[in-house]
Amino acid sequence: MTHSNAPLNIGGRRRLIERCRTRPIAHIATEAGVSRGCLSKWKNRYDQYGEAGLRDRSSVPHSSPTQTPPDLVERIERLRRDNIAVMTPQTIARTCLVPLSSENGF
Repeated sequence: MTHSNAPLNIGGRRRLIERCRTRPIAHIATEAGVSRGCLSKWKNRYDQYGEAGLRDRSSVPHSSPTQTPPDLVERIERLRRDNIAVMTPQTIARTCLVPLSSENGF
């Protein structure tokens, strides 16, 4: 399924790739209302992976090396639930010895 912001579905992308065989990418991209870089990306993926290269990809990162450790996330969530009327984000950050930006990220 194509995501809501996608300018074209897989079939539309395939048709644009076919047109790239006889005409410049920049012209086809302009006519289709997509950037040259976007169409180049689809063409390169099609050249490398075939039909599978035209499918939407997840934007989830492969890793998050600076992600807050799960035990700290659990502690912050517990403090928020148990002390909802008493503890401010600043107080929770001081209690857990983390920067305020870490506490606010939850």
